[in-house]
Amino acid sequence: MKNRIAGGKPLKTSEIAKAVGVHPNTVRLYEQWGLLQPVPRNKNGYRHYTEEHLEQMRLARMALRCEFTEGKIRERAAAIVKAAAFGHFDEALEKAREYLSHIKNERTKAEEALELCQKWVKGELPEDSGVYFRRSDVAERLDVSIDVLRNWERNGLIDIPRTDNNYRIYGSKEMSRLKIIRTLRSAHYSMMAILRMMNRVDMGQKRDVRGILDTPLPGEDIVSATDRWISTLTETESDAKEVIIQLKKMMKK
Repeated sequence: MKNRIAGGKPLKTSEIAKAVGVHPNTVRLYEQWGLLQPVPRNKNGYRHYTEEHLEQMRLARMALRCEFTEGKIRERAAAIVKAAAFGHFDEALEKAREYLSHIKNERTKAEEALELCQKWVKGELPEDSGVYFRRSDVAERLDVSIDVLRNWERNGLIDIPRTDNNYRIYGSKEMSRLKIIRTLRSAHYSMMAILRMMNRVDMGQKRDVRGILDTPLPGEDIVSATDRWISTLTETESDAKEVIIQLKKMMKK
């Protein structure tokens, strides 16, 4: 590959940053994280970047555009970039293809969870009427811990009725709701997105479950990419395809 940009002049940190659309500190941080190959310096200690660094930086921005950790997605993306930084392009391309497959699998899980949720909202899922369970039984049936059940209740995802002695009782209605919560959480939907949907369903707004799960309300704090999970996966799948294209471009130079 070429080791200089057109005209043979090396790039400065600020020029790399401007070309990719990031702050200069981001370029330095990526170098620190091992996402760029070592950067040579002149006698005054200033970094001198080459065309290779520029293309590697573009690759890093494509791969890490969406900042989230669910499903080990960011971890996988970083592994692609690091392999390319060391010049292991065949390995990086293989990892990129596996990454794209992983994103597609995550999206399938999210779509399946959404489909189940839509059936639940429409009342199409069977219920064990007249059967009640203790919290320990519920945890075992759902294969979650009692602490997880407490957390869901504490965060307002479900309100469990109690007996006169203040014991929680889980009937068919609660079990169905908990199964939906567990399915959505397993598919990496955020607590905020699930709470948003549950509140709307409780208010009788049972249409467009997909839109509700994927669209934060005005004024709602967005703390996770999974607050709009379907959109996030769609965008990340597109980024993964761009990563493969960029790697092939880098391999030809």
